[in-house]
Amino acid sequence: MIFWIASYPKSGNTWLRALISTYYYSKDGVFEDTLLKQIDQFPTRKYFKDFKFDKKIAADTCRLWLPVQEKINTENTLKFFKTHNVFGKVNNYDFTNSQNSSGCLYVVRDPRNVFTSVKNHYQLNDEQALKWMVNEKNFIYNVQNFDENGFSDFQFISSWSTNYKSWKVQKKVPIKIIKYEDLLNKTYEIFLEIVEFINKTTNNNEKIDKIKIKNTLKSTTFDSLKKKEIQEGFSEAVTANKDTEKKISFFHLGPKNDWRKMLNEELKLKLNKTFEKDLKELSYL
Repeated sequence: MIFWIASYPKSGNTWLRALISTYYYSKDGVFEDTLLKQIDQFPTRKYFKDFKFDKKIAADTCRLWLPVQEKINTENTLKFFKTHNVFGKVNNYDFTNSQNSSGCLYVVRDPRNVFTSVKNHYQLNDEQALKWMVNEKNFIYNVQNFDENGFSDFQFISSWSTNYKSWKVQKKVPIKIIKYEDLLNKTYEIFLEIVEFINKTTNNNEKIDKIKIKNTLKSTTFDSLKKKEIQEGFSEAVTANKDTEKKISFFHLGPKNDWRKMLNEELKLKLNKTFEKDLKELSYL
């Protein structure tokens, strides 16, 4: 069965994948970049290669979401998948259902800090970044491999608010909502809860290895991941310029990403007003 690690882009999904892949797929709890490959993204081209779709039509893969998941689940093994897709229907096709999904972890992050990360990652200005985050029809795909794969990894992310709420309100799949800030400030406590939730939801009766958890946390701190990226590169960093092949730093600011220090007063007020209801609900405001 599939277990989802879901989030809006730039909300801590990769860090959570690093934690989970290191705990469940390493021998000693020491992170390596290759471990992230144990938690693939859905959708991506390789899972659709046996299905026919028009790679030039953005949402043509939507009708295949469930058939592809059914094929994945014929292996009868637990599969973690990262996704930024909303939970729900696109063109009347469900993204997933209870028959194909055993559970979900959803990472939510203060949208004002998501804003600054989105700006850096997608190389946008203030106006573009805000429009990107409130666009109810927003979707993403791998621009760099478009000629080869087209829209095969099309993900309908909608707006920041809709993305979060779509997973929060659904009742089909057991879900645990994690605030990025809680994971950052109480990492051991929150990650222990995460492992307990995964094990309970997937009927895993193995005793939790607390020494391995501590090793996992030690090797996946932001500073450790950033240092590894500087020394060895990072597989999920995107290219800023195709001519120079220069990469945009994936682990950019991390805990130092503080909207209070990075945004002017006018922009702070604008973001507070835009996301006011959700900021209050999540105790960010």
